[in-house]
Amino acid sequence: MGARDDGYWDQRSDRYALSLHDRPDPFVDFLEPWLSPDRTLVDVGAGVGRHAVPLAGRLGHVHAVEPSAGMRARIPRLPNLTVVPAAWLETEPLRPDLVICVHMLYPIADPVPFIARLDASARERAFIVMRDLPSRHPVEVMLGNPREPLLRHCYLLLRQMGIAPDVTMFRYPDSFRFASFDEAVADCRWRAGDLWDDVRGRRFLEDSLVPCPDGAVLFEGGEMVSGILHWTPRG
Repeated sequence: MGARDDGYWDQRSDRYALSLHDRPDPFVDFLEPWLSPDRTLVDVGAGVGRHAVPLAGRLGHVHAVEPSAGMRARIPRLPNLTVVPAAWLETEPLRPDLVICVHMLYPIADPVPFIARLDASARERAFIVMRDLPSRHPVEVMLGNPREPLLRHCYLLLRQMGIAPDVTMFRYPDSFRFASFDEAVADCRWRAGDLWDDVRGRRFLEDSLVPCPDGAVLFEGGEMVSGILHWTPRG
């Protein structure tokens, strides 16, 4: 379904930030019991700072780990927010109170060392957020969803690793917002890679996208089911 290296995210950072506009996110509210000015947190795969930025206002310090330069450039600079320009397994050791990993594990080829480091790094609590239904991005709806790991698979993997996580599920409307029709075509073409058919793709988007008052277009993907796996680190 197309490349997923750092270059992919560099080119997609603006589109990704726009796609998050007005999208509900219950995860920050879920973290409320663990938030206090004396705690620290690492956001693994922080992207454009969707979680790192609001959490910095509730915590003593936040480290935003993000390998994509395009994504990092969109993270606002705050006194108590350190941006770490590296992949998770390449960072210097960090020992925060909390570690979060939100919608990051899907493309990780070998998740065991990735998760093991989440577990070894957090002092108090580790959190993984994943979808438990396939992505509803328009090109994946059109072409048929690729096989990808879901929350249920991660839960079983954690159990095999000797971790017994608590599970909290939530639902929300899944939508994708693009600055224009041409931006939607470009994003779908990039995401589909060699599977993109321009005639079919444009026809599908013309039939599916809803215009917004500000000139953007919206794809309504329906209801998404996601969940949070969280546990007290074994260390």
